[in-house]
Amino acid sequence: MTEDKKEMPPETKSRLKAEHEREWRQELRKASPVKERMKAARQKMPERPPDERNRDFREVNIGLDAASAQAEARRCWDCANPRCVAGCPVGIDIPSFVKLIEQGKFLEAAWKLKETNSLPAICGRVCPQETQCEDVCSAKKATGVPVAIGNLERFAADFERTGGSIVIPPLPPPTGHRVAVVGAGPAGLTVAGDLAKLGHRVTIFEALHISGGVLIYGIPEFRLPKAILKAEVDYLTKLGVEIRTSFVVGKTATLDDLRAEGYEAFFIASGAGLPNFMKIPGENLVGVYSANEYLTRVNLMKAYDFPNYDTPVFPARRAAVIGGGNVAMDSVRTAKRLGAERAIIIYRRSLQEMPARIEEVHHAEEEGIEFQFLTTPIRYIGDDKGRIRAMECLRMGLGEPDASGRRKPVPLEGSEFIIEVDMVVVAIGQSPNPLIPQTTPGLKMGKWGNIDVDWKTLATSLEGVYAGGDIIRGGATVILAMGDGRVAAAEIDAYLKSRPCP
Repeated sequence: MTEDKKEMPPETKSRLKAEHEREWRQELRKASPVKERMKAARQKMPERPPDERNRDFREVNIGLDAASAQAEARRCWDCANPRCVAGCPVGIDIPSFVKLIEQGKFLEAAWKLKETNSLPAICGRVCPQETQCEDVCSAKKATGVPVAIGNLERFAADFERTGGSIVIPPLPPPTGHRVAVVGAGPAGLTVAGDLAKLGHRVTIFEALHISGGVLIYGIPEFRLPKAILKAEVDYLTKLGVEIRTSFVVGKTATLDDLRAEGYEAFFIASGAGLPNFMKIPGENLVGVYSANEYLTRVNLMKAYDFPNYDTPVFPARRAAVIGGGNVAMDSVRTAKRLGAERAIIIYRRSLQEMPARIEEVHHAEEEGIEFQFLTTPIRYIGDDKGRIRAMECLRMGLGEPDASGRRKPVPLEGSEFIIEVDMVVVAIGQSPNPLIPQTTPGLKMGKWGNIDVDWKTLATSLEGVYAGGDIIRGGATVILAMGDGRVAAAEIDAYLKSRPCP
């Protein structure tokens, strides 16, 4: 009588797979020594001409072709101890997916990415790789030029999507556990994808009528096309994730209501949708927008596609955007595309202190955006109809570094001057959405309106309730929100496994 074959434990499978991947990377390292790889130049990302792209909303970066992607992948050193993985908030196995591209195994590269990242086409476009995985790349340390990890991630994800070869990985049997995710932004989508792949039944409750959160309402079409976001979300639904839109948790139903329906664990990722203003005279004038309102009108409500969509948005001739982050860059480049003859960034520090991505600043400069550094508005001036016509500004100097590590701007007395404008977009940050905290008794809050969590586990003060993304961080990056989603998914899985099945 023969014995039944025993299934290999998942931990053993994972270990053997990792060992195999290390071995074939070692073979590649022998075949192509580091000295040869160091000589190769970084492949430039093809871009549309600035004077063409600043008049429409089609994507700026065109994407690497197959030959360029393989050439770029060959620049990877196949490090024995790759630091790039540690530099990635979602822990992508970067050396393996890059090596698969080098070998021409483009689909396999996409599948490798999706083992740890359900949204690679998004990350390849909006993630600040230059300050994360690429910043610690060994090639950068030695030559000053890192491997273009982000461009390669985009290439692999796009190859899979455009080729119609999206594969759903084998899913485990359903566990019977139910998880409610609040918000279909980057943190919520990530935690939902990870938990679905572990066999849990996941429902996302999204307040808007469409999924994506800041990815859909905040990031313009020329940086992240809506069709690509839709494809990434569709992949999650194929994993079994249910998404219920136009459902405002805290109003349509509270967390307690959902718990009564049978949900055992919760992940709050409701974002930071409350805009910040400077509280200076004239902020109530017609033509002064928050970046949230302005970008939502243009992106989510498709004012960029007028007249196919008749969402009203003011066609400014002289637009000023206050701030120096990615949201400010998105706003000012949007204003330029909507016809502004003059589109200006007003930033109170210098170029060196700007938090926006280097690529976004570079693209803005190419597209004709003006920069007024070391400048801050002190009042907005209206006409007799209550519409903004000008802003009074003050020159700034830089003092000692503040809590952010950047030099603190100091007003220069007597340096006031006037700039004529007919629209201002205020992009100086946003605060967490207050609705869920207000309707969830016992949920501990921080002093800035953020949900207080254990930063190791992302657990809140309530049992079975976790939180991540901008609701705990304030305005942060997409990839940090996704990193929160991955951490929380592992913790929620452990929590559910400790409970009896329903």
